[in-house]
Amino acid sequence: MSTLPWSPTSWLARPIAQDIPYPDQRALQACVKHLQSLPPLVTSWEIERLRSQLADAEAGKRFVLHGGDCAEGFADCRPAPIADKLKVLLQMSMVLVHGLKRPVLRIGRFAGQYAKPRSSMTETRTVDGVQRTLPSYFGDLINRAPFDEASRTPDPALLIAGHAHAATTLNFIRSLVDGGFADLHHPEYWDLSFLSKAGLPALLRTEYERMRASLADGLRFMEALGETTIAELTRVEFFTSHEALSLWYDSSQTRTVPRRDGFYNLSTHLPWVGDRTRQLDGAHLEYCRGLQNPVGLKVGPSMSPDELLQAAALLNPANEPGKLVLIARMGAAKVSHALPTLLDAWAASGRKGLWLVDPMHGNTRSVQVGDKSIKTRSVDDVLRELALAHDSFARTAVRLGGLHVELTGEDVTECVGGAAGIREQDLTTNYATFCDPRLNYQQAMELAFVIARTFRRL
Repeated sequence: MSTLPWSPTSWLARPIAQDIPYPDQRALQACVKHLQSLPPLVTSWEIERLRSQLADAEAGKRFVLHGGDCAEGFADCRPAPIADKLKVLLQMSMVLVHGLKRPVLRIGRFAGQYAKPRSSMTETRTVDGVQRTLPSYFGDLINRAPFDEASRTPDPALLIAGHAHAATTLNFIRSLVDGGFADLHHPEYWDLSFLSKAGLPALLRTEYERMRASLADGLRFMEALGETTIAELTRVEFFTSHEALSLWYDSSQTRTVPRRDGFYNLSTHLPWVGDRTRQLDGAHLEYCRGLQNPVGLKVGPSMSPDELLQAAALLNPANEPGKLVLIARMGAAKVSHALPTLLDAWAASGRKGLWLVDPMHGNTRSVQVGDKSIKTRSVDDVLRELALAHDSFARTAVRLGGLHVELTGEDVTECVGGAAGIREQDLTTNYATFCDPRLNYQQAMELAFVIARTFRRL
């Protein structure tokens, strides 16, 4: 398949998983043409720099923190939600730098994560005593959340709106990163109230407090060395990522650039292919195989070693470091059985790629709270999958290079457990996600402390 001619639209000749049926094809083509004329959101040199740093992570010189919302909403394109997500990722990364003693490469699931695959293409509800079936809500890039025909009809104008919201988000993120957050560099000001919760064992509490104090002392010492502030000393790079689900959106922003070979997706630094759209003969792998961008691939428990190696050969035909990111999403109940077989095959193949662990997506379950069925995830399951995956990597020649996680900087109640002690009956207190449950600020910071403590030997 990889020997066939490729173009940004060659995917149209392949089966399209999660295909969105736009009723007005003329309007779709007009919107695609408009997208093709808009300025890029990222640059080719940023993409090449990310490839270089991903290659460093493959070699064990960096650790990758890849995180953000399950699905962004246009309504959250506001200063506070964007700053909160950026803040928690940067604070987590500082804990990881301190604990792992290596640089952390930060990649956000935002400025484009407006589309989400669904388990069913349609949704059925009872409205005024009558059952109605409408298209599922696929995210603000595709259609709208209210359950009515007009909202759920795919609207190609949302592709244009997605580009505008991504540009605004990315501009604000760049301003924040360039200017720095003062409180990021003073851990004594961080909201780490989970450290005082009864659910955290005393020995761990003492160790985490010592880690925070050590980090704060080190940063203050650096700041005292000269007139340069810590914000300037620790200014970071930040890269964006989204799932390449809407191929109309991504392919319309795929183009050549002066003085470089090949095609770049200039809507994001790192597009990835999801577990529901990774068919070897499918449109999504066909589209991504021709990009100069590094490409991510979700690796679920149903993937066979042969499928893994064939997909890797498609997405990284020259077998270059920094080109392919494998994101294992197994679930705590399956990781010990499914992951080692894949890692053994990978080690024997000689293929190059950076492996991350996604301990979120395989651990989603529904619980009944009153008369509502609510999707949630257990922090305990997340931590257990991380520990089991860590052990699987430690027994092979394959390096675990980072973490892929869904989180928010807001005080949501979507995941249960952890030191913060959210219970199932607490889920309705502030359940705000568009699709999947996310770790809140306290749970995300607890996760960072756990990784900093347990992943040091990687």
